[in-house]
Amino acid sequence: MKKIIVDKYEFEGYRIPTQSASIILIKGKHGFLGCGYFNIETANRLQETVAVVSGVQTYDDMLNATVVNVSAAAEKNGIVKGMSGRDALLKMA
Repeated sequence: MKKIIVDKYEFEGYRIPTQSASIILIKGKHGFLGCGYFNIETANRLQETVAVVSGVQTYDDMLNATVVNVSAAAEKNGIVKGMSGRDALLKMA
């Protein structure tokens, strides 16, 4: 686990290497920002607040990437496709 500070908020970063890439997640108090490995249908079924970015390799990439998918719970919290990962994460603080 890596501590990630965005503005004044603290998040937890997790990175799991696989054979050909890494699974990356930044967890906030009220949801998480995940890489393309994460499935929105599962997040919806579990009523989790999740935003997904793709084509990322680092935590900084995730913060700067554009959100490509969001769960229904994330939408209710004002997180929408097209916003930056950073902005989405701050809504989960």
